[in-house]
Amino acid sequence: MADYIVKGRVWKFGDNISTDHILPSRYMTDIEPHELATNCMSGVDPEFAKKVQPGDILIAGKNIGYGSSREQAPQAIKYAGLGAVVAKSFARIFYRNCFNVGIPAIINSQFVTEANQRDIVEINFSQGKITNLTRGLCYKFERPPDFLVEYIELGGLMNYIEKTITKKEGVSKCVKV
Repeated sequence: MADYIVKGRVWKFGDNISTDHILPSRYMTDIEPHELATNCMSGVDPEFAKKVQPGDILIAGKNIGYGSSREQAPQAIKYAGLGAVVAKSFARIFYRNCFNVGIPAIINSQFVTEANQRDIVEINFSQGKITNLTRGLCYKFERPPDFLVEYIELGGLMNYIEKTITKKEGVSKCVKV
């Protein structure tokens, strides 16, 4: 498997960022990807979606993603173009939903503590390494299992399932439900 690398600017938030901070429930009436993206993080910074660029990295303190278990919160992160979420800790369901929609989720307290807003970082998921290019610092993290890296590379769990099922003999098409 080739190295999977994301590079971008850091957008740093504090502890206890809920799914309602990431995507307030008032934006749940229209779940088109564009609408999710334009409202990403609007519960904390209403202008966030206008500032973020593809590949940027969202970092947060402890307990990011607590609250409801809806997948639209990590989807908003994905469709806004963010390349990864790095935090001191994640709410369990949010952590898994990140991978399910194709967004890498990494735990590294030291990196979160030491990184500054808008630092440029590079994350190599295959090697389990974060490099803060602005500060010249390198951090190791427990790399995700290969199947989760493949989820990310394919754009999420549903694409992974489609690829896996269509490989099996006798299956010609996978229908998304």
